[in-house]
Amino acid sequence: MTNINTKSIPNWCPGCFNFQILAGFKNFILKEIKKGRKAEDFAIVTGIGCHGKMFDYVKLNGINALHGRSLPTAVGVKIGNPNLEVYSFSGDGGSYSEGISHLIHAAKENMDVTQIVHNNQVFALTVGQPTSVTEKGFRDKTMPEGVKDMPLNPIKLMLASGAGFVARVFADVKQIEWVLREAKKHKGFKFIEIIQPCVIFHPDKGYKEKTYMLQDKKHDSSDWNKAIAKASEWDYNGVGKGDKIALGIFYKAKKPTFIEKHWQLGELVKKGKSWRDVKR
Repeated sequence: MTNINTKSIPNWCPGCFNFQILAGFKNFILKEIKKGRKAEDFAIVTGIGCHGKMFDYVKLNGINALHGRSLPTAVGVKIGNPNLEVYSFSGDGGSYSEGISHLIHAAKENMDVTQIVHNNQVFALTVGQPTSVTEKGFRDKTMPEGVKDMPLNPIKLMLASGAGFVARVFADVKQIEWVLREAKKHKGFKFIEIIQPCVIFHPDKGYKEKTYMLQDKKHDSSDWNKAIAKASEWDYNGVGKGDKIALGIFYKAKKPTFIEKHWQLGELVKKGKSWRDVKR
């Protein structure tokens, strides 16, 4: 199988960065299939939000879950068949507001799934309400006096939660392909945040011009303290003159995965089976 397109035609807003994310993910999967993998080796889970249309445009097995619940659903898929390579997609609202507890515990337990967060810093599908990562002072119809609090820093949250692979890229096809290839090499929980300004409700304010790649600066991704320092360079509170937005892999470390810590799941992996194959 070399075609993972569906009959659905992508209909995001013109100029939406989700087109870039879709292209990057499809390119990655197609290259894996050309290496001998099967489409049945992969599963995707999406939630509610603009990102959720990914489910309609990629011909892979999966589930379109509830708002903020793509990650726990992906965890269930992985436990049900630990031989699958599972990708969970979510927006910043679903990941950092509705589903933040799932994110923390998936990182803590080191679940062997890849969490991809489409971060446009607003609830874009419901016309631009602020999320946990919207900058202070941002105004919309629900917050006419502006957001009162500083935004959450998801990279620092994931580092503090014990994630063994923490990365951030811009919504650029090549960057997305690269980070997915790197994440694939890692066993355990993979957290990938994609900065994608919303062209309608939270447009690009010079984000990309402020970015640089950590790997170009010879960043030591094995050093947790250096990862925290790099994550602290940008606080998600808009983009100022002196801001630097680090992209790439902040941190990666080998840790026992959830499956490795539970022998029953490990046996399924050794035998190449799912729970469906187990006689009771």
